Amino acid sequence: MAALRSYAARALQLHLAHVAKNRQTKAAMPERPFAEPTASSPWWSPTRHADRRPLLMARNRVQAALRDWLGAEGFTEVDPAGLQFSPGNEAHLHAFATEAIGTDGEVRRMYLHTSPEFAMKKLLAAGETRIAAFAHVWRNRERGPLHSPEFTMLEWYRAGAPYEALMADCAGVLRLAAEATGCTVLRYRDRTCDPFAAPERLSVADAFTRHAAIDLMATLAPDGTPDRDAMAAAMRAAGLRVAADDTWSDMLSRALVQKVEPNLGHGRATILDRYPAAEAALARRAPDDARLAERFELYACGVELANGFGELTDAAEQRHRFALEMDEKARVYGERYPLDEDFLAALEQMPAASGIALGFDRLVMLVTGAPRIDDVMWAPVA
Repeated sequence: MAALRSYAARALQLHLAHVAKNRQTKAAMPERPFAEPTASSPWWSPTRHADRRPLLMARNRVQAALRDWLGAEGFTEVDPAGLQFSPGNEAHLHAFATEAIGTDGEVRRMYLHTSPEFAMKKLLAAGETRIAAFAHVWRNRERGPLHSPEFTMLEWYRAGAPYEALMADCAGVLRLAAEATGCTVLRYRDRTCDPFAAPERLSVADAFTRHAAIDLMATLAPDGTPDRDAMAAAMRAAGLRVAADDTWSDMLSRALVQKVEPNLGHGRATILDRYPAAEAALARRAPDDARLAERFELYACGVELANGFGELTDAAEQRHRFALEMDEKARVYGERYPLDEDFLAALEQMPAASGIALGFDRLVMLVTGAPRIDDVMWAPVA
Protein backbone atom coordinates (compact mmCIF):
# COMPACT_ATOMS: atom_id res chain seq x y z
CA MET A 1 0.00 0.00 0.00
CA ALA A 2 2.95 2.39 0.48
CA ALA A 3 3.53 2.44 -3.28
CA LEU A 4 -0.17 3.08 -3.84
CA ARG A 5 -0.17 5.99 -1.42
CA SER A 6 2.82 7.47 -3.22
CA TYR A 7 0.93 6.99 -6.46
CA ALA A 8 -2.13 8.79 -5.06
CA ALA A 9 0.01 11.63 -3.76
CA ARG A 10 1.65 12.06 -7.16
CA ALA A 11 -1.72 12.08 -8.88
CA LEU A 12 -2.87 14.74 -6.42
CA GLN A 13 0.15 16.91 -7.18
CA LEU A 14 -0.49 16.61 -10.90
CA HIS A 15 -4.12 17.51 -10.45
CA LEU A 16 -3.41 20.57 -8.33
CA ALA A 17 -0.76 21.77 -10.77
CA HIS A 18 -3.21 21.47 -13.61
CA VAL A 19 -5.91 23.35 -11.68
CA ALA A 20 -3.47 26.16 -10.92
CA LYS A 21 -2.61 26.36 -14.59
CA ASN A 22 -6.12 26.01 -15.95
CA ARG A 23 -8.92 27.23 -13.66
CA GLN A 24 -11.54 25.70 -15.91
CA THR A 25 -10.61 22.17 -14.82
CA LYS A 26 -13.45 20.75 -12.69
CA ALA A 27 -11.97 17.40 -11.62
CA ALA A 28 -11.42 16.81 -7.93
CA MET A 29 -8.76 14.49 -6.59
CA PRO A 30 -9.74 12.09 -3.80
CA GLU A 31 -7.72 12.42 -0.61
CA ARG A 32 -7.75 8.71 0.25
CA PRO A 33 -5.04 6.35 -1.05
CA PHE A 34 -5.76 4.23 -4.08
CA ALA A 35 -7.75 1.09 -3.40
CA GLU A 36 -5.77 -2.11 -3.71
CA PRO A 37 -7.19 -4.03 -6.70
CA THR A 38 -8.66 -7.28 -5.42
CA ALA A 39 -11.31 -9.75 -6.48
CA SER A 40 -13.78 -7.76 -4.34
CA SER A 41 -12.61 -4.41 -5.77
CA PRO A 42 -13.04 -4.50 -9.57
CA TRP A 43 -12.21 -1.46 -11.66
CA TRP A 44 -15.88 -0.46 -11.81
CA SER A 45 -16.38 -0.33 -8.05
CA PRO A 46 -17.23 3.28 -7.02
CA THR A 47 -14.34 3.51 -4.57
CA ARG A 48 -11.71 2.30 -6.98
CA HIS A 49 -13.16 4.33 -9.84
CA ALA A 50 -13.03 7.47 -7.70
CA ASP A 51 -9.35 6.76 -7.09
CA ARG A 52 -8.64 6.21 -10.78
CA ARG A 53 -10.78 9.02 -12.19
CA PRO A 54 -8.14 11.81 -11.91
CA LEU A 55 -5.81 9.64 -14.02
CA LEU A 56 -8.53 9.01 -16.56
CA MET A 57 -9.31 12.71 -16.80
CA ALA A 58 -5.59 13.33 -17.28
CA ARG A 59 -5.74 10.80 -20.12
CA ASN A 60 -8.51 12.81 -21.74
CA ARG A 61 -6.52 16.04 -21.43
CA VAL A 62 -3.47 14.44 -23.05
CA GLN A 63 -5.56 13.06 -25.89
CA ALA A 64 -7.22 16.44 -26.47
CA ALA A 65 -3.85 18.21 -26.51
CA LEU A 66 -2.43 15.73 -29.02
CA ARG A 67 -5.50 16.02 -31.22
CA ASP A 68 -5.11 19.82 -31.20
CA TRP A 69 -1.45 19.50 -32.15
CA LEU A 70 -2.17 17.02 -34.95
CA GLY A 71 -4.84 19.34 -36.33
CA ALA A 72 -2.48 22.32 -36.21
CA GLU A 73 0.13 20.24 -38.07
CA GLY A 74 -2.32 19.49 -40.86
CA PHE A 75 -3.04 15.85 -40.03
CA THR A 76 -6.34 14.22 -40.90
CA GLU A 77 -7.58 11.84 -38.21
CA VAL A 78 -8.67 8.49 -39.67
CA ASP A 79 -10.41 5.49 -38.13
CA PRO A 80 -9.18 2.17 -39.60
CA ALA A 81 -11.28 -0.96 -39.07
CA GLY A 82 -9.88 -3.35 -36.48
CA LEU A 83 -11.03 -6.52 -38.26
CA GLN A 84 -8.59 -7.47 -41.01
CA PHE A 85 -7.65 -10.32 -43.33
CA SER A 86 -4.07 -10.23 -42.04
CA PRO A 87 -3.11 -8.92 -38.58
CA GLY A 88 0.48 -8.13 -39.57
CA ASN A 89 3.46 -10.30 -40.44
CA GLU A 90 6.05 -9.91 -37.72
CA ALA A 91 7.28 -13.18 -36.25
CA HIS A 92 6.83 -12.38 -32.57
CA LEU A 93 3.54 -10.47 -32.67
CA HIS A 94 0.51 -12.62 -31.85
CA ALA A 95 -3.01 -11.83 -32.99
CA PHE A 96 -6.53 -12.67 -31.89
CA ALA A 97 -8.28 -14.77 -34.53
CA THR A 98 -11.97 -15.01 -35.26
CA GLU A 99 -14.33 -16.16 -38.02
CA ALA A 100 -16.48 -14.02 -40.27
CA ILE A 101 -19.55 -15.82 -41.58
CA GLY A 102 -20.99 -14.46 -44.82
CA THR A 103 -24.64 -14.29 -45.75
CA ASP A 104 -24.05 -17.45 -47.78
CA GLY A 105 -22.78 -19.23 -44.67
CA GLU A 106 -19.18 -19.30 -45.89
CA VAL A 107 -16.64 -19.04 -43.06
CA ARG A 108 -13.63 -16.78 -43.49
CA ARG A 109 -10.71 -16.53 -41.10
CA MET A 110 -10.18 -12.95 -39.84
CA TYR A 111 -8.01 -11.24 -37.23
CA LEU A 112 -8.07 -8.20 -34.97
CA HIS A 113 -5.23 -6.02 -36.15
CA THR A 114 -2.04 -5.67 -34.11
CA SER A 115 -1.55 -2.22 -35.67
CA PRO A 116 -3.52 0.02 -38.07
CA GLU A 117 -0.40 0.18 -40.26
CA PHE A 118 -1.60 -1.73 -43.31
CA ALA A 119 -4.85 0.24 -43.55
CA MET A 120 -3.12 3.57 -43.04
CA LYS A 121 -0.52 2.86 -45.73
CA LYS A 122 -3.36 2.02 -48.11
CA LEU A 123 -4.74 5.49 -47.35
CA LEU A 124 -1.34 6.98 -48.22
CA ALA A 125 -1.49 5.09 -51.52
CA ALA A 126 -4.99 6.54 -52.03
CA GLY A 127 -3.60 10.07 -51.83
CA GLU A 128 -3.60 11.10 -48.17
CA THR A 129 -0.40 12.84 -47.08
CA ARG A 130 -0.64 13.41 -43.31
CA ILE A 131 -2.82 11.02 -41.35
CA ALA A 132 -3.14 9.96 -37.72
CA ALA A 133 -5.26 7.52 -35.74
CA PHE A 134 -5.99 6.77 -32.10
CA ALA A 135 -6.56 3.08 -32.80
CA HIS A 136 -7.53 0.25 -30.51
CA VAL A 137 -5.20 -2.66 -31.26
CA TRP A 138 -5.01 -6.22 -29.98
CA ARG A 139 -2.00 -8.38 -29.17
CA ASN A 140 -2.20 -11.87 -27.78
CA ARG A 141 0.26 -13.36 -25.26
CA GLU A 142 0.75 -9.91 -23.68
CA ARG A 143 -0.32 -8.99 -20.14
CA GLY A 144 1.53 -7.19 -17.37
CA PRO A 145 2.16 -3.77 -15.80
CA LEU A 146 3.11 -2.33 -19.20
CA HIS A 147 1.06 -4.64 -21.43
CA SER A 148 -2.63 -5.15 -22.09
CA PRO A 149 -4.12 -7.47 -24.73
CA GLU A 150 -6.10 -4.45 -25.99
CA PHE A 151 -4.63 -0.96 -25.89
CA THR A 152 -4.64 2.38 -27.70
CA MET A 153 -1.99 3.16 -30.28
CA LEU A 154 -1.44 6.64 -31.64
CA GLU A 155 -0.07 6.15 -35.14
CA TRP A 156 0.78 8.90 -37.60
CA TYR A 157 2.37 9.23 -41.04
CA ARG A 158 4.07 12.07 -42.90
CA ALA A 159 4.31 11.56 -46.67
CA GLY A 160 7.47 13.04 -48.19
CA ALA A 161 9.12 13.65 -44.83
CA PRO A 162 12.38 12.12 -43.54
CA TYR A 163 12.10 9.94 -40.49
CA GLU A 164 14.03 12.51 -38.48
CA ALA A 165 10.84 14.60 -38.59
CA LEU A 166 9.22 11.96 -36.40
CA MET A 167 11.99 12.36 -33.83
CA ALA A 168 11.10 16.03 -33.52
CA ASP A 169 7.44 14.98 -33.22
CA CYS A 170 8.34 12.69 -30.32
CA ALA A 171 10.00 15.48 -28.38
CA GLY A 172 6.90 17.61 -28.96
CA VAL A 173 4.54 14.85 -27.86
CA LEU A 174 6.36 14.42 -24.53
CA ARG A 175 6.24 18.15 -23.91
CA LEU A 176 2.55 18.44 -24.83
CA ALA A 177 1.55 15.50 -22.62
CA ALA A 178 3.42 17.01 -19.68
CA GLU A 179 1.91 20.46 -20.21
CA ALA A 180 -1.61 19.02 -20.48
CA THR A 181 -1.31 17.39 -17.05
CA GLY A 182 0.93 19.84 -15.19
CA CYS A 183 3.64 17.19 -15.05
CA THR A 184 7.25 18.25 -14.59
CA VAL A 185 8.82 14.79 -14.39
CA LEU A 186 7.93 11.57 -16.18
CA ARG A 187 8.00 8.63 -13.80
CA TYR A 188 7.88 4.84 -13.89
CA ARG A 189 8.67 3.07 -10.62
CA ASP A 190 11.95 4.64 -9.41
CA ARG A 191 12.97 6.00 -12.81
CA THR A 192 12.46 9.60 -13.90
CA CYS A 193 12.81 11.63 -17.07
CA ASP A 194 12.51 15.32 -17.93
CA PRO A 195 9.79 15.67 -20.61
CA PHE A 196 11.10 19.11 -21.61
CA ALA A 197 14.74 18.11 -22.18
CA ALA A 198 15.95 17.41 -25.72
CA PRO A 199 16.09 13.63 -26.25
CA GLU A 200 19.42 11.88 -26.60
CA ARG A 201 19.88 10.26 -30.02
CA LEU A 202 21.81 7.02 -29.62
CA SER A 203 22.51 4.36 -32.24
CA VAL A 204 21.70 0.75 -31.39
CA ALA A 205 25.35 -0.15 -32.01
CA ASP A 206 26.60 2.51 -29.59
CA ALA A 207 24.00 1.47 -27.00
CA PHE A 208 25.21 -2.15 -27.18
CA THR A 209 28.80 -1.04 -26.77
CA ARG A 210 27.96 1.22 -23.84
CA HIS A 211 25.54 -0.96 -21.90
CA ALA A 212 26.21 -4.56 -22.97
CA ALA A 213 29.91 -4.50 -23.97
CA ILE A 214 28.97 -6.05 -27.33
CA ASP A 215 30.30 -4.94 -30.73
CA LEU A 216 27.04 -5.34 -32.61
CA MET A 217 28.38 -4.29 -36.00
CA ALA A 218 30.97 -7.07 -35.85
CA THR A 219 28.10 -9.57 -35.90
CA LEU A 220 26.74 -8.27 -39.24
CA ALA A 221 28.05 -9.03 -42.74
CA PRO A 222 28.52 -6.08 -45.13
CA ASP A 223 25.10 -6.78 -46.68
CA GLY A 224 23.44 -6.90 -43.25
CA THR A 225 23.24 -10.68 -42.93
CA PRO A 226 23.49 -11.58 -39.22
CA ASP A 227 26.33 -13.83 -38.02
CA ARG A 228 24.87 -16.12 -35.36
CA ASP A 229 28.23 -17.50 -34.20
CA ALA A 230 29.78 -14.05 -33.84
CA MET A 231 26.82 -12.91 -31.75
CA ALA A 232 26.99 -16.02 -29.56
CA ALA A 233 30.67 -15.40 -28.86
CA ALA A 234 30.01 -11.75 -28.02
CA MET A 235 27.13 -12.70 -25.72
CA ARG A 236 29.21 -15.22 -23.80
CA ALA A 237 32.06 -12.72 -23.46
CA ALA A 238 29.56 -10.26 -21.99
CA GLY A 239 28.33 -12.85 -19.50
CA LEU A 240 24.94 -13.35 -21.15
CA ARG A 241 23.22 -16.70 -21.58
CA VAL A 242 23.17 -18.39 -24.99
CA ALA A 243 20.86 -21.33 -25.72
CA ALA A 244 21.69 -23.95 -28.31
CA ASP A 245 18.68 -23.04 -30.44
CA ASP A 246 19.06 -19.26 -30.13
CA THR A 247 19.05 -17.31 -33.37
CA TRP A 248 20.99 -14.08 -33.82
CA SER A 249 17.71 -12.22 -33.33
CA ASP A 250 16.96 -14.12 -30.10
CA MET A 251 20.31 -13.10 -28.67
CA LEU A 252 19.98 -9.49 -29.75
CA SER A 253 16.58 -9.31 -28.06
CA ARG A 254 17.92 -10.82 -24.84
CA ALA A 255 20.82 -8.36 -24.66
CA LEU A 256 18.50 -5.47 -25.49
CA VAL A 257 15.99 -6.36 -22.79
CA GLN A 258 18.48 -7.29 -20.07
CA LYS A 259 21.29 -4.80 -20.63
CA VAL A 260 20.26 -1.93 -22.87
CA GLU A 261 16.59 -0.98 -22.35
CA PRO A 262 16.77 -0.54 -18.55
CA ASN A 263 19.40 2.16 -19.08
CA LEU A 264 17.50 4.24 -21.63
CA GLY A 265 15.49 7.37 -21.05
CA HIS A 266 16.88 8.31 -17.64
CA GLY A 267 17.02 12.05 -17.01
CA ARG A 268 15.94 12.71 -20.58
CA ALA A 269 14.30 10.64 -23.30
CA THR A 270 16.38 8.43 -25.57
CA ILE A 271 15.87 7.95 -29.30
CA LEU A 272 17.42 4.55 -30.03
CA ASP A 273 18.24 4.83 -33.73
CA ARG A 274 19.61 2.87 -36.70
CA TYR A 275 18.45 -0.64 -35.93
CA PRO A 276 20.04 -3.54 -37.79
CA ALA A 277 18.12 -4.08 -41.04
CA ALA A 278 17.41 -7.65 -39.92
CA GLU A 279 15.30 -6.16 -37.08
CA ALA A 280 13.30 -3.73 -39.21
CA ALA A 281 10.97 -5.70 -41.48
CA LEU A 282 8.91 -2.64 -42.53
CA ALA A 283 11.67 0.00 -42.71
CA ARG A 284 13.88 1.05 -45.59
CA ARG A 285 17.62 0.55 -45.30
CA ALA A 286 19.88 3.40 -44.22
CA PRO A 287 21.30 5.09 -47.33
CA ASP A 288 24.84 5.12 -45.91
CA ASP A 289 25.05 1.56 -44.52
CA ALA A 290 23.24 -1.51 -45.88
CA ARG A 291 23.56 -3.21 -42.48
CA LEU A 292 21.24 -0.71 -40.86
CA ALA A 293 17.69 0.58 -41.28
CA GLU A 294 15.81 3.83 -40.78
CA ARG A 295 14.15 2.63 -37.62
CA PHE A 296 14.16 4.18 -34.15
CA GLU A 297 12.41 3.68 -30.82
CA LEU A 298 11.58 6.30 -28.20
CA TYR A 299 12.33 5.46 -24.55
CA ALA A 300 11.55 7.30 -21.34
CA CYS A 301 12.16 5.94 -17.82
CA GLY A 302 13.38 2.67 -19.38
CA VAL A 303 9.97 2.22 -21.06
CA GLU A 304 9.59 1.85 -24.81
CA LEU A 305 7.02 4.42 -25.95
CA ALA A 306 7.19 4.54 -29.75
CA ASN A 307 8.56 2.82 -32.83
CA GLY A 308 9.27 4.91 -35.94
CA PHE A 309 10.33 4.08 -39.51
CA GLY A 310 11.40 5.51 -42.77
CA GLU A 311 8.82 3.34 -44.51
CA LEU A 312 9.73 0.62 -46.97
CA THR A 313 7.81 1.03 -50.25
CA ASP A 314 9.45 -1.71 -52.33
CA ALA A 315 6.66 -4.30 -52.62
CA ALA A 316 8.94 -7.13 -53.77
CA GLU A 317 11.37 -6.55 -50.91
CA GLN A 318 8.48 -6.30 -48.45
CA ARG A 319 7.06 -9.62 -49.68
CA HIS A 320 10.47 -11.24 -49.20
CA ARG A 321 10.82 -9.88 -45.66
CA PHE A 322 7.30 -10.99 -44.71
CA ALA A 323 8.06 -14.49 -45.97
CA LEU A 324 11.16 -14.66 -43.78
CA GLU A 325 9.18 -13.40 -40.77
CA MET A 326 6.44 -15.98 -41.29
CA ASP A 327 9.00 -18.76 -41.73
CA GLU A 328 10.44 -17.80 -38.34
CA LYS A 329 6.95 -17.66 -36.82
CA ALA A 330 6.22 -21.15 -38.12
CA ARG A 331 9.54 -22.42 -36.74
CA VAL A 332 9.03 -20.98 -33.25
CA TYR A 333 5.24 -21.01 -32.80
CA GLY A 334 3.98 -23.47 -35.38
CA GLU A 335 1.72 -20.97 -37.17
CA ARG A 336 1.82 -18.30 -39.84
CA TYR A 337 -0.45 -15.43 -40.87
CA PRO A 338 -1.58 -14.76 -44.43
CA LEU A 339 -0.02 -11.99 -46.49
CA ASP A 340 -2.26 -9.04 -47.28
CA GLU A 341 -1.95 -8.95 -51.06
CA ASP A 342 -4.02 -5.78 -51.15
CA PHE A 343 -1.44 -4.10 -48.92
CA LEU A 344 1.45 -5.26 -51.12
CA ALA A 345 -0.33 -3.90 -54.19
CA ALA A 346 -0.88 -0.56 -52.41
CA LEU A 347 2.83 -0.29 -51.59
CA GLU A 348 3.56 0.05 -55.30
CA GLN A 349 1.59 3.32 -55.30
CA MET A 350 2.47 4.56 -51.83
CA PRO A 351 4.64 7.70 -51.72
CA ALA A 352 7.85 7.91 -49.73
CA ALA A 353 6.79 8.44 -46.13
CA SER A 354 7.77 8.16 -42.50
CA GLY A 355 5.48 6.69 -39.87
CA ILE A 356 5.40 6.01 -36.15
CA ALA A 357 3.31 4.12 -33.61
CA LEU A 358 3.17 5.34 -29.99
CA GLY A 359 1.72 3.46 -27.02
CA PHE A 360 -0.76 6.08 -25.83
CA ASP A 361 -1.63 4.33 -22.55
CA ARG A 362 2.07 4.10 -21.63
CA LEU A 363 2.49 7.80 -22.28
CA VAL A 364 -0.36 8.51 -19.87
CA MET A 365 1.25 6.19 -17.32
CA LEU A 366 4.46 8.20 -17.37
CA VAL A 367 2.84 11.63 -17.01
CA THR A 368 0.67 10.44 -14.11
CA GLY A 369 3.17 8.07 -12.45
CA ALA A 370 0.69 5.18 -12.69
CA PRO A 371 2.30 1.79 -11.92
CA ARG A 372 0.01 -0.29 -14.16
CA ILE A 373 -1.41 0.21 -17.63
CA ASP A 374 -4.87 -0.83 -16.40
CA ASP A 375 -4.91 2.21 -14.10
CA VAL A 376 -5.08 4.62 -17.05
CA MET A 377 -7.70 2.73 -19.10
CA TRP A 378 -11.33 3.74 -18.69
CA ALA A 379 -12.53 0.14 -18.88
CA PRO A 380 -9.55 -2.26 -18.83
CA VAL A 381 -9.69 -5.78 -20.15
CA ALA A 382 -11.06 -8.11 -17.47
